[in-house]
Amino acid sequence: MKKKGKSTFSKIIAWLHLWPSIVAGIILVFVSLTGTIIIYGDEIMQWSAGKEARYVEPKGTPLKIDEITALHKEKFPGHSFSYIVVDKDPSKSWVINSVDLKDRKLSFIYINPYTGEILKQDHSISFFYVMAQLHSNLLMGKTGGWIVAISTIIFVLSTLTGLVLWWPKKWTKATRDSSFKIKWKAKFKRLNYDLHNVFGFYSAIICFLLGMTGLLIFFSPLMKGTVSLFGGEGKMWFYTLQDYPRDHEATKDLAYYDTNVLIQKAFDLHPDKTIIRIWTYNYDNVSIYPFFLGTNAGLKSEEGKEAIYFDKFSGEMVNDSKEQKIYDKVDNLVWQIHMGQWWGQLGKFSTFLAGIIATSLPITGFLVWWGRRNKKSKTKK
Repeated sequence: MKKKGKSTFSKIIAWLHLWPSIVAGIILVFVSLTGTIIIYGDEIMQWSAGKEARYVEPKGTPLKIDEITALHKEKFPGHSFSYIVVDKDPSKSWVINSVDLKDRKLSFIYINPYTGEILKQDHSISFFYVMAQLHSNLLMGKTGGWIVAISTIIFVLSTLTGLVLWWPKKWTKATRDSSFKIKWKAKFKRLNYDLHNVFGFYSAIICFLLGMTGLLIFFSPLMKGTVSLFGGEGKMWFYTLQDYPRDHEATKDLAYYDTNVLIQKAFDLHPDKTIIRIWTYNYDNVSIYPFFLGTNAGLKSEEGKEAIYFDKFSGEMVNDSKEQKIYDKVDNLVWQIHMGQWWGQLGKFSTFLAGIIATSLPITGFLVWWGRRNKKSKTKK
């Protein structure tokens, strides 16, 4: 009896799983590897800073943000800083994200908020910034961004088609074992197949989420549409700043509102939060402070984020619509998932493992294809 061949559907799925991934394989390995390196960036940067830079002796009242801004300009001429992280713990130093405008190098400046003493300037963030640029655009600007985006679409497609191919036609003990277990003592060809097939299954959900959140970050209309599904119609904080330009003539004689009062008010409104990331981008030309509260500040997101926008001169809350709050939460969640900050250290470790597997899948997949290709060639001969 003639053996029944593969269905047209199976052939299409197999083609979609193989050939786009072969074409984008090197890019996918590179993007996955650089993304995996970034995951523990926060912990590495804290270790690099050291305990002496992260803790201070509380004395008196902390400096105001405008005073710290002036101090930063004095101590680091030619530098700009985009945000400062304020900790609820009075014994913690404050952290400034600073950039040298000449060579575009980033650093974290640890400052004693009571005395203004610069405790340390740590440059480890520069390494992770370069990794992030390699991850998102291969250091090739918009062209590189599109290359990565197209490769990510292939990655998502490969993940979905891989699940279809993984699914056994019949569930027996043998198929369960081959689908969920790796034969570590098998020969290389079988071991490589198991590493691709089994690890691919275990990492599929996280890999899919990493790919989709990456696409949301790159394609702003896709992000906007996703936010709209949740009832949000707000803007990214960067664009929100443009809606609140400073009227220099009207405010030239006005003093900035005491930011220590605003910080305390923010913590009172959200007593479960432990940090505030205060954005100071284009500080002298906008009239509001974006306060992003959370239980931890990562490179691109806050755990348990709550956003408050304060007027710099009146201290009143602005931009307080429900739609804006939804936007801030969805945008933050996308970044949390993409950076592995979605479930504390367990989520981060799971994302790290998934990143290692994602890096290996194009390699093990290529070896599976190459082995079968050679086998077919020998059979024909």
